[in-house]
Amino acid sequence: MSVIKKLMQGLEKKYKTATVVAPLTIMGEVLLEVLIPLIMARIIDVGIANSDVGYVVKVGGLMVGAALLSLAFGCIAARFAAVAAFGFSRNLRRRLFNKVQDFSFGNVDKFSTASLVTRLTTDVTNVQNTFQMIVRMCFRAPFMFVSAIVMGFYMNSRLALVFLVCIPLIAIPVGLIMVKTFPRFQKMFKKYDALNAAVQENLIGIRAVKAFVREEHEKEKFDKTADDLRKLQVNAEKLVVLNGPIMMLVTYLGVIAVLWFGGNMIIVGDMQTGELISFITYLTQILMSLMMISMIFVMLNISRASVQRICEVIDEEIDLTSPAATAESAVPPADGSIKFKNVSFSYDKNPDTAVLRDVNLEIPSGAVVGIIGGTGSSKTTLVHLIPRLYDVLDGSVEVGGRDVRSYELDALRSSISMVLQKNVLFTGTIEENLRWGNPNATDEEVKAACVAACADRFISSFPDGYKTVLGQGGVNVSGGQKQRLCIARALLKKPKILILDDSTSAVDTATDASIRKTLRESLPDTTKIIIAQRVASVKDADIIFVLDEGKILDSGTHDSLLKTSEIYREVYESQLKGSGDMDKVEED
Repeated sequence: MSVIKKLMQGLEKKYKTATVVAPLTIMGEVLLEVLIPLIMARIIDVGIANSDVGYVVKVGGLMVGAALLSLAFGCIAARFAAVAAFGFSRNLRRRLFNKVQDFSFGNVDKFSTASLVTRLTTDVTNVQNTFQMIVRMCFRAPFMFVSAIVMGFYMNSRLALVFLVCIPLIAIPVGLIMVKTFPRFQKMFKKYDALNAAVQENLIGIRAVKAFVREEHEKEKFDKTADDLRKLQVNAEKLVVLNGPIMMLVTYLGVIAVLWFGGNMIIVGDMQTGELISFITYLTQILMSLMMISMIFVMLNISRASVQRICEVIDEEIDLTSPAATAESAVPPADGSIKFKNVSFSYDKNPDTAVLRDVNLEIPSGAVVGIIGGTGSSKTTLVHLIPRLYDVLDGSVEVGGRDVRSYELDALRSSISMVLQKNVLFTGTIEENLRWGNPNATDEEVKAACVAACADRFISSFPDGYKTVLGQGGVNVSGGQKQRLCIARALLKKPKILILDDSTSAVDTATDASIRKTLRESLPDTTKIIIAQRVASVKDADIIFVLDEGKILDSGTHDSLLKTSEIYREVYESQLKGSGDMDKVEED
């Protein structure tokens, strides 16, 4: 019951009403269905036996009326059950999606993207189908089962003993099947995750696949994953399909037993022909109810794995939350100053696997800061702590003179713009993508941000200009154009801190220099943090930090680091020595 309450939490009143009305109408449908065989017995044993046409017509009309009323109840029940099920799935998907939106980066790291997609689609669909079946069959089958047994004993208690033999013959095998199939369905859904991951990875990297002519390899890999899923499906279903033959076998054996014993009772005068025919109908209703109950168990077994996976997302404890709302916590940072005090960080919260150790640094508001270091030196991890995308393991990070944990997340992040390593654009026009930074920006502000990011020229070259529709992920613009659009989007936010995480790697050095020059001149009060692999991108910074293996080895200006930092000097000499001035500003 606790799981049901958890899944139905937040369900709108109209869907709760439909969930209650559907079973009530089903009960009316079942009562009429159980009444019809009794009426039919009276027609045969009284009307036909006595050749009373008037009685046959009168009682036959009653039976037709009961059948039509039962049909009406059934239609109403189907309608409300469908409304309840679709409302339930809509509510569940919305809760899951909203929960994922509230996840921290640490929470997201626990679930693969493919797994979350499977949980939001396949798993929710399975639970929806089970919910609809529960609303309809879970009330219909037991109610029909009990009602038919009561009517059978009412008509002939001795013959009804056949029911007591048939029921265990079905219940025991079905129970064993359910126990055996659950682990198999769990494995099957894990393989669904693997299949979705393979498809997603292929579609995201389709250009690389074609560039390296790896289509056949990808086809083979997909075929293997799909075949593994098929094998697991067959492994699970081959037990489930035993339900049908077992049900039919017991049903036919039950009918034979009723005909045998009932026929003998008719011969000795203990039973009438109409009662025997009605009794067979009740036996069929009982066994059909058991079949429906077994189907419910099958669906419950299939959905049990899905419910478990859905509850894992719902129950996931968000490890990064806003502090209690106060007047102080809602105030954004006063300026763009940043201070790291003895900061250590680990993705798995284990000090032994810390990727940042004892980091201390101080950045005044409005400064231009460069961060340079080898691959895997935790440059990106360092800046992720500033907007509190992760929480520190030890120490503290201060922005605007206050610990980032003292701000409401919206208040903190509204003052920080971050252009990530992986440039993300969404389906829509260029203007719509840019306004992610500031939905209320004027057209002049949008254009000014694009000019500062050196993006206005190529945007204006498109026939539709700022109304140009971007494909999914911005597939119809180049890597350098994507970077400049993302920088323009960040600038529209008018942040107090701007973080560029290797965000000009795909543009030429002249454009890179032009962007940096414009940012310095147009955003004098904004703290600008530039992570780069190229020394040319950071050499004009007010201060440069050199990272290696999660520690700050050196800091200073470009000239001072050339004298004091061996690592910086080696990088500089390997990139720029003897290459001349590559940092010429392109005239716009």
